Amino acid sequence: MADHGTNRPGDSGAVSASAPPGGPTGSPDAIGHALTDVTQKVQLLVRDEVELAKAEVSAKASKLGRGAAIGATAGVFVLGALLLILHGLSWLAWYLLFPNDQFFWGFFLVAAVLLVVAAIAGLIAYRSVKAGSPPTPQLAIDEAKLIKETVSSKDPESTVAHPEARH
Repeated sequence: MADHGTNRPGDSGAVSASAPPGGPTGSPDAIGHALTDVTQKVQLLVRDEVELAKAEVSAKASKLGRGAAIGATAGVFVLGALLLILHGLSWLAWYLLFPNDQFFWGFFLVAAVLLVVAAIAGLIAYRSVKAGSPPTPQLAIDEAKLIKETVSSKDPESTVAHPEARH
């Protein structure tokens, strides 16, 4: 006759007219099979959510690593150019500001300016790092919230059309 796995609420003949709404219907075997099915699907859903979170964090970490490597390469070239510029500025400061053969004052002047700039940059970097947050798997978190809302809702169909579900 009817397969126990296909008796679901909403199917024709699955709920009798005398059964209370929301109450269990069918044989104990059918209920046990349905509970097993739900348990397996919840486990699968949890595994999928964990995999989604892993994939999202992995993708973000990969982009962050690639950006850091390219930034480090650019930094090496900028450092080389900066050394040449600073050396030239030191000689220029000596030539314009200091008497005779005391060229070391030009280097001290440029070093002092660099220390002031470094202090300002360090303060800005500290504030930026402090304000930053670690990467979070936002899609997985949103999906988990939607699932929780759907499971706890009295009308689960209304949560399917939720705007956050259309990423």
